[in-house]
Amino acid sequence: MKERILKEDISYFADTFPFSAALEGKTIAVTGATGLLGACMVRCLLALRTEKGINLHVVAVVRNVQKAERMFGQASDEISYYSYDFSCVEPFTPTKKIDYLFHFAAPTASKDFVEHPVETMNTVYGGMQNLLSYAHQNGVTSMVLASTLEVYGTVTDDRRSLTEDMQGYLDPMATRSSYPLAKRAAEALCHNYADEYGVHVKVARLAQTFGAGVNGNDNRVFAQFARSVMKNEDIILHTTGELSRCYCYTIDAVTAMLYILLRGKDGEAYNVANEDTYISIREMAELVASTFNPQRVKVVIQPQEGLGYSPTTKLRLATQRIQELGWKAHFGLKEMFRRLILSMEEEQV
Repeated sequence: MKERILKEDISYFADTFPFSAALEGKTIAVTGATGLLGACMVRCLLALRTEKGINLHVVAVVRNVQKAERMFGQASDEISYYSYDFSCVEPFTPTKKIDYLFHFAAPTASKDFVEHPVETMNTVYGGMQNLLSYAHQNGVTSMVLASTLEVYGTVTDDRRSLTEDMQGYLDPMATRSSYPLAKRAAEALCHNYADEYGVHVKVARLAQTFGAGVNGNDNRVFAQFARSVMKNEDIILHTTGELSRCYCYTIDAVTAMLYILLRGKDGEAYNVANEDTYISIREMAELVASTFNPQRVKVVIQPQEGLGYSPTTKLRLATQRIQELGWKAHFGLKEMFRRLILSMEEEQV
């Protein structure tokens, strides 16, 4: 059955999310609604309406309304669409008044960060400015920026987990820094709007996030690894695989962002990760090969320059701050990959 794993995930969310009643009667905007996490958030919110009877309305903010309609259906009492391009300078003016807002829209491909660094920076920072201006002028009850663990820059000592008040080095003269520097600036803008104007905005610093619903053509390493074991092909690494980071399953990330929206402190950042998933790229490749196809798949190192990969860094995220809100991660790395592979296999049927 198509999307069985994704549907299981959405039902799991609807059954376990404890604050559904706080969304009763609310209009919730989700930018980047056709992307992986944006689409997951939309589906989770709609499930609260269909499975739990919560009277909410989702405004899906997208560049391509036709694509969104294919994913979520025609506009209705439960969902409407607002066409908006965050790379433009036009003000953000949805027709419905927004109560809650999740901002996912952003460039995501390392290749784009290197080939289009100016557009990357303008989209991330300028888009945030437009949303915060709207929130300030229209009294948005709460909003969350989906930021990234890449804001921590280069960290080489992982003996201590990174708390939200720590920072590594980012070279402003490195083209690849366009994305994390812009996210840092967007985070600062959120804090300053909260501090100066009282805007109710929070920041979610997401670990690399994946799960059911990942496009079969996704080129990030987790998708490459999954495809390799599905095709009985060796996993080829174009670096030595020393980069280390934490990960998070899509449903865990969506739940975390709702906790931050409803319980987080204005102007604060929260790491969102499963601390137990901290692993190097090479170790993760070996884990996937040995767990899901040990007879036919091995890991091969073939270094290659110029692919836009982030610098080798060790980002062990601390999650005490968000755990103090009551959130915890439920999906471990093996289960994340198991569900990702099952989901990608469904897509091929």
